[in-house]
Amino acid sequence: MKIVIVNYGAGNIQSIKFAIKRLGHDAVLSHNTSEIQQADKVIFPGVGEASSAMKKLVASGLDKVIPELKQPVLGICLGMQLMCNSSEEGDTKGLGIFDVDVLRFSERVKVPQIGWNQISNLKSDLFTNIAAKEHIYLVHSFYAPLCNETIAESEYDLMYSAALGKDNFYGTQFHPEKSSVVGENILKNFLKL
Repeated sequence: MKIVIVNYGAGNIQSIKFAIKRLGHDAVLSHNTSEIQQADKVIFPGVGEASSAMKKLVASGLDKVIPELKQPVLGICLGMQLMCNSSEEGDTKGLGIFDVDVLRFSERVKVPQIGWNQISNLKSDLFTNIAAKEHIYLVHSFYAPLCNETIAESEYDLMYSAALGKDNFYGTQFHPEKSSVVGENILKNFLKL
């Protein structure tokens, strides 16, 4: 199985690569469009600021490639947010895969939300054998509101999308590679899709 982690200069890609290695697979880091198109599974990570990350995607042509992919694609954290229509962070136009706009948490709560939180209302093969109320690890100041494509929820000031899914595209606001056994099982489920 060929697993490619999209390397566009905005990610915690080594920790994802190590997590895949622990599952017995090797992942390739690449920004080469044909290599990404030929992968069996694509992981689209992201850490950082939305508008500068989007500029990197546009500069490399990946903004056109990613939405056209036919194999299972997993966006993580900022990767998931960039797969949405837009983000309030840097007034960024996204890839438009998920039909939702990413918003900033209100002033009522401390941002970023850092640490462990529970997921609930799980609705996807991504969560096979994962119980509701399991804990996952998050670091974020922006969130995708609940929408038709929400496949898991979490609560911080309000209920929001902890994960999104549409066709062959999946996104997690949390970091499965840092979410202990639960995260490992979610990655395992993704590799089986």
